[in-house]
Amino acid sequence: MAQDTPLIIHMKVLQGLQYDVVRFHVKPGARVKLVFTNTDDMNHNLLITRPGTREQVVNMAQELGAQGPATDYIPAGEQVLWSIPVTEPEQERTLEFTAPQQEGVYPYVCTYPGHGLIMYGAMYVKQDAQLPDLAADMNIPPSRRQSDASLEEDETHHTAHHGHASQTLHPYTPVPPYHYRVFIEGASPAAIAVSLPQNLSYCWDAGTCKLRFAWEGGFLDNSDLWKGKGDALAKVTGHIFFTEAPAYPLAFQGAPQAAVIRFKGYRLVNRYPEFHYTVNGAHVYELIKPKEDGKGIVRYFRITGNTKGLVFHTAPQTGVAYTASAGQWKQNALLLTALQAREFNITITVL
Repeated sequence: MAQDTPLIIHMKVLQGLQYDVVRFHVKPGARVKLVFTNTDDMNHNLLITRPGTREQVVNMAQELGAQGPATDYIPAGEQVLWSIPVTEPEQERTLEFTAPQQEGVYPYVCTYPGHGLIMYGAMYVKQDAQLPDLAADMNIPPSRRQSDASLEEDETHHTAHHGHASQTLHPYTPVPPYHYRVFIEGASPAAIAVSLPQNLSYCWDAGTCKLRFAWEGGFLDNSDLWKGKGDALAKVTGHIFFTEAPAYPLAFQGAPQAAVIRFKGYRLVNRYPEFHYTVNGAHVYELIKPKEDGKGIVRYFRITGNTKGLVFHTAPQTGVAYTASAGQWKQNALLLTALQAREFNITITVL
């Protein structure tokens, strides 16, 4: 390769929070042109870090808190060498840089909230192109470790600037709580599935800003998704004990009948997602945890920017009971004053 000819790496996004190129090789001091195309339907970024600092950078990004969106979730510090800012679906960005002279394994990672634990890869900087066997490579996600020769060949083609995607594999399973962006029946394409401790799970829909359903038992069967089937859906492997009513559950007194909903994102609070959205201009923060006895879930709400009473409608269904930390129940609705609505929780108990 000529000195002034960059190595071109085409990188895309697979379903399930995965870069399609999980690792690539460059020589020390080589010019690199990384063409990143967001082929997912949610936002992603890409940060290349110093060796051994990936997890530290992910934690630093999480600590940005409310400053995250303005910084594209890219923390300041010498740990980050190069970065591609938050890239929206179907958007393409290009990053050009000169590889370090020092040989080593330089991780790259998406630090968009909730992605960094599973969405990462490795840039190998070394003179020779010999990489460790996939099955033994601790620098890539566990779900991508296999010794399939055809996949190894795919990766070799990637380093030679071909842009086709490698195989999709099953995700690894971290310790709950953890979450996946999923396609699942009964929710919009913006669904987020969360695995909780106590063998409980739920599906929260960022497209409609509401809890869709909750279940106990297993989590999800993603096998069809990881095989790359375009119309595949994740499958619940447990027993669904709660399903949200079709109508929107939150209604402010005196507000128009049709609520105006806007999703604002989410942050991780001790690894539990706290969803942020607006309802008729009021800011709602919702965090869901398991009951201590494992027999249901607790929905914690914080609401700011509201001066009106709130009616929270529940779905009448057999097998569950509702209790609340504040307000009064009237049939299937919880009535809260504006003061009570600032912070309250609703417990859904499996009978």
